[in-house]
Amino acid sequence: MAVKIRLTRFGRHKDPFFRVVAADSRFARDGRYIEQIGHYDPAKGVENAVIDEELALKWLEAGAVPSETVKAIFNRKGINAKYAESKKKAK
Repeated sequence: MAVKIRLTRFGRHKDPFFRVVAADSRFARDGRYIEQIGHYDPAKGVENAVIDEELALKWLEAGAVPSETVKAIFNRKGINAKYAESKKKAK
């Protein structure tokens, strides 16, 4: 099972709101997911995205692959740097 960390779309027409979730890559974009990691409102910007760092790091360490957009959000929040640092410590 290939797990991806990606966005699922919620919200009204022309007023999107996204949840950041860990989901099997075979599931539909807005379908079933394993666990919700956070949420992101593009109207408020990436700085106001809410991400549970512990869950995000747990899924990254388990081998989940973030989508390009989620990777950019993680970079802005510093989660990718923490993940890279934890990988260096493990070696």
